[in-house]
Amino acid sequence: MQNESDLLLREIVKEIAGTLGFTEKNVPTQINEGQTSIVLDVKPATLCNWRCTGRYNLPFIKTGRLVRYRVADLAAWIAKRRTGMEG
Repeated sequence: MQNESDLLLREIVKEIAGTLGFTEKNVPTQINEGQTSIVLDVKPATLCNWRCTGRYNLPFIKTGRLVRYRVADLAAWIAKRRTGMEG
């Protein structure tokens, strides 16, 4: 049986997929900076600022000038920042 955090992560990945126009079954493993900015509803420049200053510990992959975010890392980051009453 899956625990609560696994279910939460799957739900967040499903929401990310829907936001970007993918189905739950064809979610990419990585998304670009523009797609990530859509998911988080921030400007790409804000993501750049977060990366450069280390303000938020949002993992990213950088290859040359290309920046990618793993959907699994993004979902975990969102889940960790979730606040409110539990239970």
